[in-house]
Amino acid sequence: MTRLLRQVAALLLIGLTFASPVFAQANSQKLDQAVRAALKKNPTASQRVILTIRPGYATAVKQALKSRGAVIISENASLNVLTAQVSGSDIKRFADDVRVANISTDSLVQTNATTSSAQIGATGSAMRETLGLSSTAYTGKGIGVAVIDSGVKSVADFQGRLAGSYDFLNGMITVATAVDDYGHGTHVAGLIASTGASSNGAFKGVAPGVRLIGMRVLDQNGQGRTSDVINAIAFATANKRALGIDVINLSLGHPIYEAAATDPLVQAVEQATRAGIIVVTAAGNSGASLQTGKTGYAGVTSPGNARSAITVGAVDTNGTATRRDDRIAPYSSRGPTWYDGEVKPDVVAPGHRLASDTYRTTTIYKNYPVLRVDVNYVTLSGTSMSTGVVSGIVALMLEASRTANGPARPSLTPNAVKALLQFSALRMRDAAGVEYDRLTQGAGSVNAAGAIELARAINTAAPAGSPWLMTGVTPWTNIAGETLSWAQNILWGENILWGDSIYTNQASFGLNVLWGENILWGENILWGENILWGENILWGENILWGDNILWGENILWGDNILWGENVVSGDTLLWGDALVNSTNSNTVVVGVSSSDNILWGETVVASPSAY
Repeated sequence: MTRLLRQVAALLLIGLTFASPVFAQANSQKLDQAVRAALKKNPTASQRVILTIRPGYATAVKQALKSRGAVIISENASLNVLTAQVSGSDIKRFADDVRVANISTDSLVQTNATTSSAQIGATGSAMRETLGLSSTAYTGKGIGVAVIDSGVKSVADFQGRLAGSYDFLNGMITVATAVDDYGHGTHVAGLIASTGASSNGAFKGVAPGVRLIGMRVLDQNGQGRTSDVINAIAFATANKRALGIDVINLSLGHPIYEAAATDPLVQAVEQATRAGIIVVTAAGNSGASLQTGKTGYAGVTSPGNARSAITVGAVDTNGTATRRDDRIAPYSSRGPTWYDGEVKPDVVAPGHRLASDTYRTTTIYKNYPVLRVDVNYVTLSGTSMSTGVVSGIVALMLEASRTANGPARPSLTPNAVKALLQFSALRMRDAAGVEYDRLTQGAGSVNAAGAIELARAINTAAPAGSPWLMTGVTPWTNIAGETLSWAQNILWGENILWGDSIYTNQASFGLNVLWGENILWGENILWGENILWGENILWGENILWGDNILWGENILWGDNILWGENVVSGDTLLWGDALVNSTNSNTVVVGVSSSDNILWGETVVASPSAY
């Protein structure tokens, strides 16, 4: 982390540490933002929290919690976390306990889909064509995708490929029948793996040969708890081989309340990635203010801030196969990530107005008749949908790679898969022809055909540091009659890696390397043209963080996304010289640049809920 980021982090901790006599500042830093806010509001009220325990002390802390009358809800030994209902006074007590590393809120999680539009957009053949999949022979056969969501119903379009269903609601793990009371999980699963048989192929998913594993963590209203999601991820990780899980789809999230290093949901994702599972997450739907419609940055939700995850934003294809009229959906969350300042999303994908599978008893089908296409399909929009699309693409890449390499060679690692997706992505421009910045589109819009071509060409057994292409590749793809050049770069943490780095088996692709770590690529780290670190940070291509960012103590999620007044002045977008609290705790006044750059909006009131 650079000196400026350390300064920002320190300021943020100072600003968000409440001046309360009931606990010391040092211990309050063990508590995430939501826990601190709840204690400030009512210091004695009980909270449902996740305690991260230092290794070797789980049993002792569990006994201590019980002795204080806390209710243990669930325990996850692989991550050293306990979920419990704990009184406010005891939360402060355990913040003083050296055996406890961190205390996080067991936040509600929700989907990243909207139920506000009934218009059918790019789906079926149009969606597959715009991804370059019109003639592919790959179907995702042999690849297992765990959909951690509201469940997956065994509809006709899955043709018996739902290999298992598990229920994690209320801290329990049960083998269940194929249930999806809400309907979101089935919709996402359809975008991944539907045959489209019930629509004569019109609403065919990306990888119609995939095996699905349904994991229910959301109830009939599309809400659940962080701890249940963590338990599902840990279960998928522990049973990766037994259940044949290659990919985890997380079309859900919650606001970011703490740094990624202490966020237990992020750490569950990182653990799954180290086990070789590719985790695909939604960026979130907080890219535009619900009140003003203005574009905002820093709206990425957890676990989309996990460095190893493939975090996906949403593209509106305007219902066509051509890429010329593709635009970033206004609601698609943009980076940087809160607290850590990471560049996210990693890529963007079709996610706006997509029709997919449903069931007539689901909440979505019953309560939103305007969304119905027919009795088998509904239309939804959001980064939830684009996440499903990318999970399907990853399944095709894995099948292509395994077919080319055979069973004796290793599988593509999560880092390699992300790098291939980014390298083959297609850069996007807005309606004025201006290229979107990297905090909006990541490396670009996914190009399934190009990613498959790269995956198929790679010898996964090649030694680290050696060339690993078995066949030549051409860095462009023909889609809808247009020849489109690949982005040919990788967003590696603070760096943009240009050129032919993808054609060598880099040490960076190893399972034990966290995405973005400062390790050498070949001779040296390749720095991008437009991501500069130091006293002033130029993010992507047009977002400058000034040197004196001050964070007010009342900037909490829901009120902390900065919404732009305008985004078309000059070459850079300046985050104001200071952020100052107004008399209204729900309002943030943003400083004005002294240059000819951008004035950020006069007030911001943002909601992390689905757009």
